Amino acid sequence: MPQRHSKNNNDLAFFTYDEKRKLGYGTQRERLGKDSIKPFDACSLCLKPFISPMSCPKGHVFCKECILECLLAQKKDIIRKQAAHELQKKQDKEEEQDKLAAQRARELDAFDQQNHGAVPQYSNDSRNRNQDKNGFHGANSVKTTSFEEEALRTMKAFWLPSATPEATVKVDAPSSHTTCPEGNEKLKMKSLFPIYLTEDTSEGDRGSLDKSYLCPSCKVTLTNTLTLVAVSSCGHVFCKKCADKFLAVDKVCLECSKGCKGRDLVQLEKGGTGFAGHDEGLVATDFKHLGSGSGLGLVRPSSKV
Repeated sequence: MPQRHSKNNNDLAFFTYDEKRKLGYGTQRERLGKDSIKPFDACSLCLKPFISPMSCPKGHVFCKECILECLLAQKKDIIRKQAAHELQKKQDKEEEQDKLAAQRARELDAFDQQNHGAVPQYSNDSRNRNQDKNGFHGANSVKTTSFEEEALRTMKAFWLPSATPEATVKVDAPSSHTTCPEGNEKLKMKSLFPIYLTEDTSEGDRGSLDKSYLCPSCKVTLTNTLTLVAVSSCGHVFCKKCADKFLAVDKVCLECSKGCKGRDLVQLEKGGTGFAGHDEGLVATDFKHLGSGSGLGLVRPSSKV
């Protein structure tokens, strides 16, 4: 049985609904899988299981080596930007002085021309063909005034190589503070604190990539479905239920009996779980539009929701 002619008709000046659907026109949505979600025990920089984990006051967890290298690189970049900013300030000051000197020279030149007039220039070179019998050089006999020089310099004739405008690059004053690579808030090395997770040893020896961790209070296996709380004073990690029930009330760490306050309880950031009820954005969207008259689908990524 032959197919419908309306779906095979491709000589129209516009795309039909069936052609757009075949090309994937519109917003494409795809639910993120487990491979696209960062586990709670992974570094936010290298995305590998963390080694000697350290947390910032906002709960972002990094490997010790990764975060220290990041902060040192930021400090070097700040020093480089500060040097470039100081150099630009020096150049701007020199340009301002040159402008003032040129302005004084123009004022003196204008005063001299107003009082003495334009003096013709003579030349003893007999080989100059433009020189007439009185010694004048035609248009070149009168010195170019400062006003003409200024007009030539400011003329917006982009087709002339001498009048091609140049875009000046301004270097703003850099911030002197290092920032967290995950949350973009101010972060110092001394504000980082190490965290310690209780490893599950009941299932025998496991590889370094298959480690599982427990809450030291309720012995529940820690996963992305649980909200974790770290004590900044000692670094031990508990589930949020135990932290709210015991730590917030007793003001004592259940693992080492060290005193803690309410501000010492830091909620750790984590990835999603793949379930719709989770508070993370788990749907990636791409907007595909059609090229003008080409029939090819051009993909333009849109913001994640």
